[in-house]
Amino acid sequence: MSETRRAIRNSSVLLRPKQSMFTRLGIGGITCLWGWLAAAVMAEDWPQFLGPNRDGTCAATGLVGTFPASGLPALWKKDIGQGFSGPVVAQGKLVLFHRLGDKETVECLNALTGARVWIADYVTKYEDDFGFDPGPRATPTITQGRVFTFGAEGMLSAWNLADGKNLWRVDTKTQFGAAKGFFGMACSPLVEGRTVILNIGGKGGAGIVAFDSLTGKLLWKVTDDEASYSSPVAATIGGKRYVFAFTRAGLAALIPESGKLLFDFPWRSRLDASVNAATPLVIGDQIFISASYGTGASLLRFRESGPEQVWSGDNILSNHYATSVYHDGFLYGFDGRQEEGPNLRCVELKTGKIRWSQDNFGAGTVMAAGERLLILSEKGELILAPAAPEQFKPVSRSQVLPFNSRAYAALADGLYYARGSDKLVCVDLRAAH
Repeated sequence: MSETRRAIRNSSVLLRPKQSMFTRLGIGGITCLWGWLAAAVMAEDWPQFLGPNRDGTCAATGLVGTFPASGLPALWKKDIGQGFSGPVVAQGKLVLFHRLGDKETVECLNALTGARVWIADYVTKYEDDFGFDPGPRATPTITQGRVFTFGAEGMLSAWNLADGKNLWRVDTKTQFGAAKGFFGMACSPLVEGRTVILNIGGKGGAGIVAFDSLTGKLLWKVTDDEASYSSPVAATIGGKRYVFAFTRAGLAALIPESGKLLFDFPWRSRLDASVNAATPLVIGDQIFISASYGTGASLLRFRESGPEQVWSGDNILSNHYATSVYHDGFLYGFDGRQEEGPNLRCVELKTGKIRWSQDNFGAGTVMAAGERLLILSEKGELILAPAAPEQFKPVSRSQVLPFNSRAYAALADGLYYARGSDKLVCVDLRAAH
């Protein structure tokens, strides 16, 4: 539970029928309390990959309706190292995972000013076989006062959020014989209770592995699936908690406490030189999975014994690397391979029907902030548009980064954080402050 949500929950307990509290506070105190509560409701951290719900959505109240005509000025910006790892924000701190020289570096900044709080690192020898960026790919996770990172060579680390002290480290490549893959290792850690879960594609049944978040001790391992470039998610269905991992072979459903495998649904490209990269979306009792390379999208209805397929197709919403988002009955995302100029689409979840398509839109990432979409193109342009199935009608555009912006952005307390190949920028999207 985020600090904000915990505060709201605790406040709601305080405001139950004991009038003595109101008597003690007085009118001025009550006004201040409700003002604080309003601010707390609007505030929301972005503590992990794809945000607070791990699905690319957030409530995001109090945002601007349009961008200034002159564009969005940077509240602050910073030169950074290499990598595709997205920024994460919690408790007023921003954590960036990037490569500086021969070191994978974890850097903590003041989220409002960009000032450094602490920095920590370790040596890496990772080299990309295709000459791409040699920095870390996986976005960190902040929870329980800790930061969890997973490097391009498979180094899983836990750090103290307060001061950057390294708490433990596991070399998954060495310990489990995990393969390098096409573009290094790139699973953003899923923390479920005291369990840190990763799809690492190790040998000897170590396809999906879980560690104790406090000690780094191995808890369980399951499947022989190779790793994909998708990160696992957790969801509650029918009152039970499940983990879904989209491996290179398909969708695996697990019990997080034990690692018990419920089912393994095959969903892999016909091409050997291919990956599954988009993260599964769990919507009620349904799961949306999508991949490119001739694979396509599918909506599944969850059953512990194995999912029922609702619809599927490769001409609907085939995600290459960017995960789609869901809002009010519709999916919004990119269809097609990055190098071929993907289409930006809206698809009806229930039927798989395409409601609108902006063909050859180009690649990027998308988040749903309340009733609106925030789309960051690979060219560094931020686009604001209603999350509406009738048509795509952007209301504002602003160049916030140079070309080559592939990492996922973060949105916390109305501030939008995005990184490019060598820049991290913070832009203010608050309507009034």
